[in-house]
Amino acid sequence: MSDNAQPQLLHLVIGGELTDLEHNTFKNLDEVDIVGVFPNYATAHAAWKAKAQQTVDNAQMRYFVVHLHRLLDPEQDAKPSH
Repeated sequence: MSDNAQPQLLHLVIGGELTDLEHNTFKNLDEVDIVGVFPNYATAHAAWKAKAQQTVDNAQMRYFVVHLHRLLDPEQDAKPSH
């Protein structure tokens, strides 16, 4: 990686219909919408927002941004930034 290259902070956007609004449990895992993997939070948030707006009429439908970079490198948040 070059000195001025930003680290890749992968994010996953997924969504689907929930069993109820109190829990993040999908009603049917076969129907979970995997929107995609994005290189940073800004692009993931834009994809999340677009999908959430498309499904606004279904109160049970929810989309989420998963911080994959935290799963891949759990120590990342504890590292001092330079």
